[in-house]
Amino acid sequence: MNVNKKANDGDQCDVFCYDEQKVKRVQESVKNEPFAPLSAMFKALADETRLKIAYALTTEQELCVCDVSHIIGSSTATASHHLRQLKQAGVAKSRKDGKWVFYSLQSPHIAAFIEYSFTQQKTSV
Repeated sequence: MNVNKKANDGDQCDVFCYDEQKVKRVQESVKNEPFAPLSAMFKALADETRLKIAYALTTEQELCVCDVSHIIGSSTATASHHLRQLKQAGVAKSRKDGKWVFYSLQSPHIAAFIEYSFTQQKTSV
């Protein structure tokens, strides 16, 4: 183990010390994961309007752009813009049916993540 003392501002260890084997294992694990797609998903969901849309898609499995625009209180162009960003981030998918475009969440895992996040937020307040 490597040990160095340093000043502490209250949110750091009093002594700088790390477990080399553990760090190497975790570094290897981190190196092998594709973080960019997940980062893009979190970035898309970090916007309050897009999070509202994603939440709406957990309550109704599929919504058309017109429905979404009314739910978020925006124009269809604005709703379409946000839905397109959710689709590009891998959060949502779309299908065209005649003159309408319907959106749904990309997978049940995303719905579960959103539902869990809201449950967690309610229990930690």
